[in-house]
Amino acid sequence: MSRKNYKEIVLVLITFISFHFSGNSQKTIQNIYGRERLSLNGSWKYIIDPYQMGYLDYRQKPFDESKSGKGGFYDNLTSMENSKAEYNFDFEPTLQVPGDWNSQDERLLFYEGTLWYKRDFTVSLKSDKKYFLHFGAVNYESHVYLNGKKLGVHKGGFTPFQFDVSDKLNDGNNFVVVMVDNTRKKDEVPTINTDWWNYGGITRDVTLVTTPASYIEDYKVQLAKADKDNIEGFIQVKGNNKKENVVLEIPELKIKSTFTTDENGYVKFTFPLKKVQYWSPEMPKLYQVTITSSTDKITDKIGFRTIKTVNKDILLNGKSIFLKGISVHDENPLLGGRLRSEGDMRMILNWAKDLGCNYIRLAHYTHNEAMLRLADEVGLFVWAEVPVYWTISWSNPETYKNAENQLTVGIERDKNRASIAIWSVGNETPISNERNIFMGKLIDKARSLDDTRLIAAALEVDREGYIATVDDALGEKLDLASFNEYGGWYWSEPKELPKYSFDIKFNKPVVISEFGAEAVAGFHGDEDTIWSEEFQELFYIKQLEMLERIDGLRGMTPWILVDFKSPRRQHPIHQNFWNRKGLISETGKKKKAFYILQNYYKYKTIDKKK
Repeated sequence: MSRKNYKEIVLVLITFISFHFSGNSQKTIQNIYGRERLSLNGSWKYIIDPYQMGYLDYRQKPFDESKSGKGGFYDNLTSMENSKAEYNFDFEPTLQVPGDWNSQDERLLFYEGTLWYKRDFTVSLKSDKKYFLHFGAVNYESHVYLNGKKLGVHKGGFTPFQFDVSDKLNDGNNFVVVMVDNTRKKDEVPTINTDWWNYGGITRDVTLVTTPASYIEDYKVQLAKADKDNIEGFIQVKGNNKKENVVLEIPELKIKSTFTTDENGYVKFTFPLKKVQYWSPEMPKLYQVTITSSTDKITDKIGFRTIKTVNKDILLNGKSIFLKGISVHDENPLLGGRLRSEGDMRMILNWAKDLGCNYIRLAHYTHNEAMLRLADEVGLFVWAEVPVYWTISWSNPETYKNAENQLTVGIERDKNRASIAIWSVGNETPISNERNIFMGKLIDKARSLDDTRLIAAALEVDREGYIATVDDALGEKLDLASFNEYGGWYWSEPKELPKYSFDIKFNKPVVISEFGAEAVAGFHGDEDTIWSEEFQELFYIKQLEMLERIDGLRGMTPWILVDFKSPRRQHPIHQNFWNRKGLISETGKKKKAFYILQNYYKYKTIDKKK
């Protein structure tokens, strides 16, 4: 091998490593909404590219890994007169960002593949500032370019990521190009097999964040584990490699404390808390918390509460509670596609509150940060989940690394949200030794990152006769006996359900993470007519009658609040690519079963033994 060829190979390897891991290696800044920022939301030009012509040459080698780094759509060539480029963003249509492409262009309804986005913007640079290009979420794999230069790659459709672009921006005109690929792949997280629409695109906010050269990168301000009297947390200052004083203030509680960071800008603290109003769904009290360094200042709204389990009880601030919940997807059925605005999210949360909920399960992936902040505000506990769903590649180290990264980023982003009661590490995963190791490691990781919340997973049941058994070995490591069961729909009939009993092998609070039956809104028949509202209504009556007999029942999130789109649901009359298990239709109509659960929650506290 010649020296020239050797150097070229090394260059390609370095480029590959840099690009393919930079997206996940850079820690995202805490509290984007509290920063000085330029929104890049709005209309973005786009090119559909099913053959990846803008990324790969005719030998299927990436242009950005070539010697010149030129040749891809990210070059943003605009003049057909001066080049032979076979694309031009200037003459292409637009998509709204944030938003998925499937619901915005009928050509893209079922599209899985590559699509290019481009946005022009201007910025007046300041020499004493740092600049970060932050994405709330892009599904699934994204290659990001600024002014024709590659910033990096990110994998994962639901977690935020960012790039430091301080030395890459132009003072004035700039353009950003993003190649997005939502192709499902076996070794990714989630895998190829899901029961929700694979919405592609830049689905959450894009922001250019400005900070001082030395800035507050991260912080945690929460009650210590099972301790109502002491706040415990940390502050991380980035960009100043020396000790400095940082001040934490909670004005309403007359708290002002000064701490000194170490040489790495980090300080951990504990201090007492007195005369506080604890956060709860009934009284979702939030306090203004301000952190100030020598060059930076950040303000957040934070609630304080403790949650733990004791035997079969869930204790909120020391008192036993029942989690009156419902499952929710990140989807607006009225407009189609992902939730895009605060108005969309408030609509969903208001429906849950109208149902009588104090709790929602945000399935089956990390939801928008704005959704968690609204849950804090309106008073809804949250089950937050990562998309370890069904048949993950349990033995693949890269798949585990991906899952752990998504779990880590979600916990890091939302650790100050009082509404999050439960971190879930997965849903309906078939039992095997490889799966137990994979998910067991995720449980350990979650506890190492946050020991103040409950850890759960949506397990499955085994049935024999009229006995449903919960005996998953993973349950020993979890805080809840939480499981999905579909009696009355996928097995047995609604009228048979009261005959069933549950043999739950764990002395832990029982939370039913899913049950449900489909009904087409407006379709009526007798209670034995499948797909009718009356059938779903009877199903809920008999389900609740069955579940009420479970010792230690402490909560539930039936499946699901609203009908949602799924390519698995193909019946041309009843479904037409909609999962109809919602208590509310895709037009906002409440089905009869909605009122059954609403009435149950109105009077439900803890079971009769309490």
